This record gives sequence, structure tokens and C-alpha cells, in this order.
Amino acid sequence: MTEKNFKAIWDKKRELLLDNPEKAIVTVKADSELVEGFMSRVKVRDFEVIVDQHKGMGGFDKGPRPSEYVLAALAACHEVTYRLHADALGIPLESVSVSVTGHSDARGFFRLNENTRAGFSKITGEIRIRSSATDDDLQRLKLSVNSGCPVLDDLTQPVPVDLVLIRD
Repeated sequence: MTEKNFKAIWDKKRELLLDNPEKAIVTVKADSELVEGFMSRVKVRDFEVIVDQHKGMGGFDKGPRPSEYVLAALAACHEVTYRLHADALGIPLESVSVSVTGHSDARGFFRLNENTRAGFSKITGEIRIRSSATDDDLQRLKLSVNSGCPVLDDLTQPVPVDLVLIRD
């Protein structure tokens, strides 16, 4: 892991947001288009990613499935939040890696059972860290990360979603 301390960024951003609360509102956007079969091309900022289904589902297997991107977002967001919060709290952190697994029942997606969720019924995982911190400090870090990780918050708290259908 790169030897960089992000506490200065943490402190600067917190001061900026305290002094300018109007700058706290962040809007992010993703534009997606189904281009062939189940393959979508998604544009986020200056990046383009491919989302696809595996061949057994009729896709081309040219990219992760949407649900796999959800897991990737959770894992990477947790790593970033661990790094930033460790530095902000003065807790030594040499490395962090996250492995997450989503568990779902395909009967929900295929509408075979009205009581079965279409998405994940649970997500499990492991956070591996290398640190000389005490167990108490690591517990304090974990609590801070779990309350501050935006993607974890998105997945565990209801988020209003309003998608409008537009005929072209």
C-alpha cells in the first residue's frame, strides 16, 4: 500500500464543509445503454464500463453483471473508507482488502415466487487488515467505517428511487 497519510485531506474537507454547508451536496450520475443482447455500455464521469451477463444467461461475458458491480462498489468503498478513517483517527493501517459475496435466489428475478427478492438476500464478506493497532482501536475504526461508508449506507438504508419511463 502506498505510504500516504490522508488525514490532511480529511481535515481540509471537513473544514470546507463546516464553513460551506452548501458544498456538501454531491450528485453523481451514470448513463447506460443496452448495446447488444444483455451488454450495456455505462458512462460515469470520463469512464466507460461494460456490464454484461455470463454466457449461460445469454450474455457475451464481456464484463461483470450489474450485481457484481454492486459488490465491487461495496468492497472498494469499504477499503477507501478504512484508509481515510484510519488516518483521520490516527490508527495505523498498513493494508486493507475486502472480499464480499452476494447471496440471491434466482426465482425472484424470474418472478417464480412473489415473496422472493429479485436482488441479494444477504451479503457476507471479510475485511483483511494489517495493522499494529490495538483491538480496541480496530473496533473503533470498524464502527467509524460502518457508519461512514456511503455504499454500505446505500445498501443497508432505504434509498428513494424514482425512475421515469420515457417513450422515444
